[in-house]
Amino acid sequence: MFRFCNVITLVLSVMLGSAAYADDKVPVVASFSILGDIVQEIGGERVTVSTLVGANADAHVFQPAPQDAKRVAEAKLVVTNGLGFEGWIDRLIKASGRKPMVVVASKGINPIKSKDDHGHGGLDPHAWQDVGNVKRYAATIAAALAKIDPEGADDYARREAAYQAKLDALDAEIKASIAAIPVERRKLITSHDAFGYFAKAYGMTMIAPQGVSTETEASAKDVAKIIRQIKAEKIPAMFLENVTDPRLIEQISRETDIEIGGKLYSDALSAPDGLAGSYIAMMENNIREMKKALLP
Repeated sequence: MFRFCNVITLVLSVMLGSAAYADDKVPVVASFSILGDIVQEIGGERVTVSTLVGANADAHVFQPAPQDAKRVAEAKLVVTNGLGFEGWIDRLIKASGRKPMVVVASKGINPIKSKDDHGHGGLDPHAWQDVGNVKRYAATIAAALAKIDPEGADDYARREAAYQAKLDALDAEIKASIAAIPVERRKLITSHDAFGYFAKAYGMTMIAPQGVSTETEASAKDVAKIIRQIKAEKIPAMFLENVTDPRLIEQISRETDIEIGGKLYSDALSAPDGLAGSYIAMMENNIREMKKALLP
């Protein structure tokens, strides 16, 4: 009987200890899946990350639900991309009835202007497509976590340094892959204009029938212009994205006889067990698919 009581006591103490440990974690809400992954990389076991716009979901057309306001209300930190990417975030925070600490991950980067006049305040919000910008994201997020959880500052700094090293290796991998592609073939078509930072950072030409928002409708005139450009410049490849309607790219493919390459991940990760379950895996997938299609 004594042993049985001791076992029960031990089990209860472990359960209570686990619950206390879980309660000690910093609740963080990230606006979309790519940010959620970066926060988790830096926060590790000290944080519980909840992502509003999940895997393979489009933040451009996201409509917050009541449970999203509840998640924000329970958070100590909300991490957003900024640059007009989450047009719904201020309303959501207001609806939560709370004022959590909010950090804009893109703070301090040099934004580029969008090529269309639709949404995002004239800026291209897809800054994460340049690994150099994500290095800034990581530093900003680490500083915010250390501010809200000073006891974990050393752990956050250590994890950030390790992640920065991984990002440096990723950046080098992308540059080496593109260097292997002949200069005249470093151009392609994507569904929407989400790769402007990638093109600028890595010396590519990326053309898209839709603007920086997937809500933007491409006109027949725009599509005809792109088809003429594809034929004139002999653009060798086009790709679908995981968050866009495939019909427009399929139409252009039919009219130009260019085969559609593998899937690119632009605004969202895949499911955790997919090809782009993390930011680093996403970028590795994208450059692998580009290289496969563009090498002669």
